[in-house]
Amino acid sequence: MFRSRKRVCRFLICCLLSVFFLVACNQNMTFQMMGSQPRYNPLEPSNFFRDGQSAQQPVPDTVARGHLQDDSALFTGRVGNANVTTFPYPVTGDILLRGQQRFDIFCAPCHGRTGSGNGLVVQRGFPAPPTFHQERLRSAPVGHFFDVMTNGFGRMPSYAEQIPVNDRWAIIAYIRALQLSQNATINDVPPDERLKLGGP
Repeated sequence: MFRSRKRVCRFLICCLLSVFFLVACNQNMTFQMMGSQPRYNPLEPSNFFRDGQSAQQPVPDTVARGHLQDDSALFTGRVGNANVTTFPYPVTGDILLRGQQRFDIFCAPCHGRTGSGNGLVVQRGFPAPPTFHQERLRSAPVGHFFDVMTNGFGRMPSYAEQIPVNDRWAIIAYIRALQLSQNATINDVPPDERLKLGGP
């Protein structure tokens, strides 16, 4: 009985070793097949294509999936060489709230919560950025702000990696709201709301 157990153990060990060798053999064969597939080295000529080149240009108008950025105003803030003067889509209350949130995170440390240029970083010695309430920036087109956030300007670095395109536009909408809040007149208030302010 002991001998029969020994024989069974030997048989099982032989079977297991055979399986391992077969698997290893199959892997080596697979790698060899993959390594010997027909292929071209970079810039190697080819008789298959009419132009004789193995490396072919992409089909015209080919765009990587998810990277079609054909709306210049939305993705660059410019049309041709000019900054856009209007937002690429309607500004809603939700967009303003999103802009306020993103502004407080990314912009307020330098520009301050009201856009006056006296953020906490400035209070600790960093050079002050210009206030958003000066006439030059109040009259600047919205595309200017998008360009500065995207490409940086002066001491301000680019925020293109940190702030997605739509959030940049939301921040600009909030900057416009801040500018209006500091420079509005009674004529900017809707007539039905003026009575609440004690206006005529």
